[in-house]
Parts: sequence; structure tokens; C-alpha cells
Amino acid sequence: MKKRWIAWMLCAVSAFSLTACAGGEDGSAASGEAAEGTELSEDGTDDGVIDLTVWSEKASIGVVTQMVESFEAEHAGEAQFQIQVVEAADAETKNHLLGDVHHGADIFPLADDQLQSMVAGGALAPVPNADEIAAANLEEAVEAATVNDVLYAYPMSADNGYFLYYNKEYFTDEDVKTLDRILEVCAENEKKFTMEWDSGWYLYSFFGNTGLEFGINEDGVTNHCNWNAADGPITGVDIAEAMLAIAENPGFENRTDTEFMEGVKDGSVIAGVSGVWNVTEIKEAWGDYGAVKLPTYTVAGQQVQMASFVGYKMLGVNAYSEHVDWALALADWMTNEENQKLRFAERSQGPSNRNAAASDEVGQVPAIAAVLEQSQYGVLQRVGNSYWTPLMEFGLDMAAGHPSGTGLQETMDALVAGITASVAQ
Repeated sequence: MKKRWIAWMLCAVSAFSLTACAGGEDGSAASGEAAEGTELSEDGTDDGVIDLTVWSEKASIGVVTQMVESFEAEHAGEAQFQIQVVEAADAETKNHLLGDVHHGADIFPLADDQLQSMVAGGALAPVPNADEIAAANLEEAVEAATVNDVLYAYPMSADNGYFLYYNKEYFTDEDVKTLDRILEVCAENEKKFTMEWDSGWYLYSFFGNTGLEFGINEDGVTNHCNWNAADGPITGVDIAEAMLAIAENPGFENRTDTEFMEGVKDGSVIAGVSGVWNVTEIKEAWGDYGAVKLPTYTVAGQQVQMASFVGYKMLGVNAYSEHVDWALALADWMTNEENQKLRFAERSQGPSNRNAAASDEVGQVPAIAAVLEQSQYGVLQRVGNSYWTPLMEFGLDMAAGHPSGTGLQETMDALVAGITASVAQ
């Protein structure tokens, strides 16, 4: 059965190769060329050594090694494997791979915001058993791994977003529903609520559910945005005024994620916006910590649910792998239900697999439950490069109390002009 499955995988890859060489819409000649590198013997096994490299972030090397070892055991006798697990930062996958795709890893993790560039660069081999993978994983995670209706990576986790952490010694469940009350509790106790305002990733929270519009254009490079709108139920100036009111509150402080954790540990911070990557240290500091969706905030006299960018991580396979069939098989194995459960147990990473995500164990971890709850108020991060710097400058200006005193409408106009600026293609 195992040999027939591998043979089927190669047939699927070869079919893609033929489509690509013929100029098919869902592939590239480069991907097809890469798929020709592995030959199977008549019984479906490989001749020679199957040499594969898997990139992994440092903290996950142990669990990834377990997955590789179980894969080798599952396919013992079918091939001689030589699989290396090499440390590489997830955030740098795109840069490392596109910088030298021919010498990149065969299998690598990536965040969904890197996918489009890697597909455009011809670096990813499409998933041959896409229907099976789509059925097994959360719809949003599959969407995040898809470009032009082609699945280009195996969904791995559904927790790459942010939410509210809070210290239960200070807050009730009711307190954390509104940012007004959170700030009030912090000020009363001479403590802080923190959020990273010099990051467009977090600042989207104030704009996302206001009725104003933002998104990337069809060119995949530039943005459209009306966050400076001067009419409607909520205007751009309304949001700026709301942020200035927050900045003036003694219970608030603009801090980076690292500074947030420093405050958690020294006791000066009792609530803040962050993600699951900090859950272990927060649990050590606060014990029975609290984690929920983001609160509502006051803008234009009403309570608006804070939005978020949601993110997913996935495993990609190098289109230039010499053993692309085995690489696809290993990536599939590493992201199956059991290995997503293993990743959750060992690394507290939220599964994208439907069954794993619905397990009692996952539901009992507040941070995972919070990021999944917040996802209903979030959108995939799909932005052009000109988004980040204007938001950073705007956030720092608001956090400092807008010291220039420039009219807020002018400030919002400048923000939008920066976000929608053309960039070199």
C-alpha cells in the first residue's frame, strides 16, 4: 500500500509536469522540470539514497526530528533515506529560498504572507492530493495556502495571529470585554496594558471593523485604502482621536512584543496584545493566565470590536527538489492529524487539521482558544510593501500624542497617501 501511494504521488507530480511544460495555467515549466529528478524502480521504490533537507525553526527541531523518524519508520524498506533537519527562521523562508532556490531546502515552513511571492517565483511544487488536504483542514487555512485555485502548501497551524492576554488577579471576565475597562483597571492599579503601535500588523485592529476599506490591488503590489474618509458612521479622524485618547490614558503604554514580555515578568504589565508564541513564559509568570479575543474600543461614540490580521503556517515543497515525490510525501506526513497533535502537545501550536483543532486538549488551552475566537474578526494579511512604513510612523505619532499638532484630517490623508503609494515592481 505504501509503495502504491508513493507511485501515485509521482504520477500526480508527473501529470503536473506535463501540464507545466505545455504552458498550463496552474504550473510553471520550472516546477515541471524539477519533478523529473526522481526515478522509481518497477516496484515503486527509489533507486539510490533519498537525500532531503528540512528547514525548521530552532524551537521546533526536536518535534520535527520526531516526525522525520516516524516517516522513515513508516516507509522502511521502500528507500534508503538521508534526511537532515536544519535550523532556519520561519520569517526568513521566502528570502532564503528565493535567494538560491536550487540550493534551498526540500521542505520548509512558511507563513501565509510569504506564499504569493514564492508562487510567483516558481519555488513551490503544488500539492497533488489537494482535495484530500482541503477536506482534512480548516477552510481558512486551506484558503491561506491557495493561489489562483491551486493549493501550493500543506496547512500546518492556525495560530499565527494575536489576541488579549490578561492577568486574572486583576481582571474579571467582564472587565476584559472593553478596552475602556481594561485601561481603567490598569490605571487604578498603576499597571499597564500594552500594544505595539509601531507595527502595521497590530494597528490594523483599529481600522478593520469600522466600515472603512483596505486591501491589496490586483497587481499584487499596491494597496487601495480609504482610511482617511471624512464622511460615514466612522471617519479616519474618529479613529485617530480614539487612538489619541487611549495614548493619553495612564493605563496604556506602547511597547514592542519583547518589552511586553519584560513587563509581564517584572509585574508592570497586566494585560497586552500578543500571540501564542509567548504562552509558555506568560504561564510561568502569571500561572492561571487569561486569554480571550480582543476587546471592543470606543470610537465615534460607539463600541467597535477590534479586528486583527490572522495568519496560518504551512509546509512547502521546493519545486526544484531532486526527490520531489518523497518531499511531498514527507510534507504530507508532517502535517497530518497525528503530527499536528504532536506539534500541539510539544510546542502548543494550534492545529489547522479539523479533527485536531476540535479536540478537547486544544480547547482547554486558553491561548489557542483565544486566537481561534479572534479569527472570526480577522482577515488574511494581504498587503503591498508600501503599507508598513506609513503605519509605523502613524502609530508612533499617535502613541506620542501627535506632538506636531498637524490637523488630524491632514494626518490621515498623509497616511493613506503613503499606504497607496506606487512601489517599484
